Amino acid sequence: MPAVASSAPAVLIAHLAAHTSSIRLGSGGVMLPNHAPMVVAEQFGTLAALYPDRIDLGLGRAPGSDQLTAHALRRRMDGLGTDDFADQLAELRHFMAGDFPADHPFSRIKATPVSPVPVYILGSSDYGARLAARLGLPFAFAHHFAGAGGNTDAALDLYRSLFRPSEVLDEPYAMIGVTALAADNEQQARFEAGAGALSMVLLRSGRLQEIPTPEQAAAYPYSPAELDLIRAMGATEVVGSVEQVVDGLDALVDRFGVQEMLISTRAHGAAAKLRSMELIAQAYALRGASSRS
Repeated sequence: MPAVASSAPAVLIAHLAAHTSSIRLGSGGVMLPNHAPMVVAEQFGTLAALYPDRIDLGLGRAPGSDQLTAHALRRRMDGLGTDDFADQLAELRHFMAGDFPADHPFSRIKATPVSPVPVYILGSSDYGARLAARLGLPFAFAHHFAGAGGNTDAALDLYRSLFRPSEVLDEPYAMIGVTALAADNEQQARFEAGAGALSMVLLRSGRLQEIPTPEQAAAYPYSPAELDLIRAMGATEVVGSVEQVVDGLDALVDRFGVQEMLISTRAHGAAAKLRSMELIAQAYALRGASSRS
């Protein structure tokens, strides 16, 4: 998927960790069905050994692309429709902890290094909510995929109602993914956001490419159905001046009662994305400084 930096999460995290000193870095996420659990355990165990207490592992169960790509990743076609994510997750966690039961076929195998990493379940349906609740793990719902008639409330309510305390968490820890873009003013933000909107239109119709420019988006001849799609996606997006975006993000926190947000910024080029992140980060940093003074 040319518009998404998702082909090698462990490599990207290693690069970012080498150029930072304190922030936590996590995958958002590794699509576990595309990988052998032991490989993921060793990749993220190595990251955790290199950068202690800074690495998180977000896991999803979607193939992340089409069936042909799934075959290219997994080297098989049989079982692609079978949902064995829970089994793969259990195997991964045993590899990371080095605690397979003695009678398990893999009990003699030791992932290297053995280094437990915090695991987060990512999902866009109630499956992830149920699994995270049953295992007592943090859950991140893809609110940015939900659209106007999304089921974010239902998924989070289900997670909280079914949650079982575990050695990881005593109580639910809920997160949401949010598409947000801030600029120096609302007009500029709307202009930049047009590129991300067109990118999603192209993606939904199978035209995979890098995110177009805002100018291309402004000139694109949208059909009525494509405009409806953009309006539906816009219902979950937070776009505008930094003040508008911060207010919008705060409203989502209040509405859904989440502890954390994963912000996705759909824009053309690094400059617009970095500017958006800087504005949002600065706004919250100033608020934190004000509350401490």
